[in-house]
This record gives sequence, C-alpha cells and structure tokens, in this order.
Amino acid sequence: MQDAISSIVNKYDLAGKYLDSVAMDELQNYFTTGLDRVRISEIINSKASNIVKETSAQLYEEQPELLRPGGNSYTTRRYAACLRDIEYYLRYCSYAIVAGNTNILNERVLDGLRETYNSLEVPIGPTIRSIQILQDIIIETVEINNVKVEKSKIIDEPFECLIIGLSEKNI
Repeated sequence: MQDAISSIVNKYDLAGKYLDSVAMDELQNYFTTGLDRVRISEIINSKASNIVKETSAQLYEEQPELLRPGGNSYTTRRYAACLRDIEYYLRYCSYAIVAGNTNILNERVLDGLRETYNSLEVPIGPTIRSIQILQDIIIETVEINNVKVEKSKIIDEPFECLIIGLSEKNI
C-alpha cells in the first residue's frame, strides 16, 4: 500500500525528476490534513459496527426486494455476506483516508471485487448505493463529532473512487 508520500516520490523517481512545486504542494497538503485524516479514521473505527448497521438498514429500507425470495440478500448466508462487504468497503476506505491515497482501493478491493461479483452475478446498483450511504453516514458522523475537516476531499475521495471504479465496469 502506498501513501501519498510514496506515490508522489515514486512518480517523480520513475520520471527521473526532482520534486517540483506541484509535488511540494501535494506533500504540504498531505501533512496539513494529516490530523484530520487520523481523526476521521478514529471516528470510523469507534463507530464501525453502528455505521455498517445503519447503512444496511437504509439500503434495505430503500430496496426491500433485496431481502425477498430471489433477492441478492435473501437467505441468512447472503445477508451476512452483504454486511461483510459493507464493512469491507468501510475498512478499506478508512485505510485510504489515512494514507491520503486511493491506490489501496484499486489493489485490494476493485480488482478482486470485479472478478468475484462477475462470477456470483451480484448486481452492482445496490452495491454502489451501499457505498453512497456509507459516505453520507461518515460525513454526518464526522459532523456530529464536531470534527471540522475538509471533508469534501478527505472523505469523498475514497468512496467516489470505489463508486467510479465499480460503475466503469459492467458487472
């Protein structure tokens, strides 16, 4: 897993260039937002089970057909797998928030997820919706905990990366 620092340095190293003002600005932003990223991660960690529970409740309230016979969350095993996946998205987004870099989402989530969902014929619409709900709940939870952050970038970036990554593929 690369953090923002590794990503920037590797990019310039591969090009055989010294760090320029653009790279220095990116590094400065990484360090400036460091405490906010850690605070957000702490909130996610301390409230993870409630966040997953609330996400699933909202998803199934919006799309109750998922729980009916023939629905993708019908049966206890499938329901548990859905909750596990929601927790999985949350955990990896929290890693990306701390790292200030979304590379881990491509490496550890999107590549394997595409193959798995293709083979299991999992519908992508409810998956994307659950990620959007997670994103909204995290923003609300951070605001409730009075953490003043540049949330639009710090929180939105990893969730949007997952949404776009899944949306680009016909799963």
